[in-house]
Amino acid sequence: MRALIQRVTEASISIESEPYSKIGTGLLILLGIESDDTEEDVLWLTGKVAKIRIFDDGAGQMNLSLSDICGEVLVVSQFTLHANTKKGNRPSFIRAARPEHAIPLYEKFISAIEKEIGKPVSTGKFGASMQVSLTNDGPVTIWIDSRNRE
Repeated sequence: MRALIQRVTEASISIESEPYSKIGTGLLILLGIESDDTEEDVLWLTGKVAKIRIFDDGAGQMNLSLSDICGEVLVVSQFTLHANTKKGNRPSFIRAARPEHAIPLYEKFISAIEKEIGKPVSTGKFGASMQVSLTNDGPVTIWIDSRNRE
């Protein structure tokens, strides 16, 4: 399971030019689910994301977590995070989980992150063509992969 997290001052999703969801200061999480991912990956990743200290304290140092700043979260499923570009110029997505495996793990991720931070999160719509807008703060963008545990 891969997450590309971005520290944002705002982020939003539109579907077919209609507003779908929006957050203020917090994290935009692009979530890629692989066919071998399990609930263990969900729990490890949500714990890591919820506790990562990438928000500035009073001295301008990244010492605060999402909970420390009462930040918001927007989770977007993104199978393209598992693109393989080793051969040729057209990415392969063979490692990305099929919807019947990915949707339950996506939903578990959302529930687990809500439990970790103690509040609801906003989401995209699984499988939809979405337009994602954001203001990356910093910019701060971090890649986390449950396979590597880094």
